[in-house]
Amino acid sequence: MAQASKEPCKKQACDIQACLSKNNFLSQRCVKVIEALKYCCEQCEYKSTHCASLSGLLKQIQKK
Repeated sequence: MAQASKEPCKKQACDIQACLSKNNFLSQRCVKVIEALKYCCEQCEYKSTHCASLSGLLKQIQKK
């Protein structure tokens, strides 16, 4: 049985990895899943280890 409270944003982080793999690691094509991780991190007050990579991802999608 999974412990959701221990790593609350694991699903969103895995979704990002899957999306990036599918889209040749172009973060601009994965904005929706990156935004979902951002929302999750805000909800858990950044208490998930998966939130550490969020700032780098956000910087990548803001570059054009």
